[in-house]
Amino acid sequence: MRIPAGALRRFAALGTAAALLGATVSGCVYRVTVQQGNFMEKRNTDQLKVGMTRVQVRYLMGTPMVPSTFDNDRWDYLYYLRVGREGPIQREMTIYFKDDKVARIDKYGLDPNMPESPKQRISDPFL
Repeated sequence: MRIPAGALRRFAALGTAAALLGATVSGCVYRVTVQQGNFMEKRNTDQLKVGMTRVQVRYLMGTPMVPSTFDNDRWDYLYYLRVGREGPIQREMTIYFKDDKVARIDKYGLDPNMPESPKQRISDPFL
């Protein structure tokens, strides 16, 4: 069966229009807010000091996000936030213990101007 040339052109034009419409509408898709890990509040991270006990650290920061299987003297705290189409915020903190006291604190991605709470960063009415 032979398809008329006019029908092929209309089919191609319709396909192109559908593709353009799909590309335009895809920009309007809602992106869910993704928040994972331990939120690191500035007031708590500022209070961490060398010499603190594990109990004091757990009181300030909560339970570590990633328990270390091979090294009991290391606690890793991770935080990840992506709001809609904005770039993600990632923060990491590793606390090293020696004789059950904080020996060293490594901080990555902790901004001195970071918000006090996640609600200051997210304008989502459901949080």
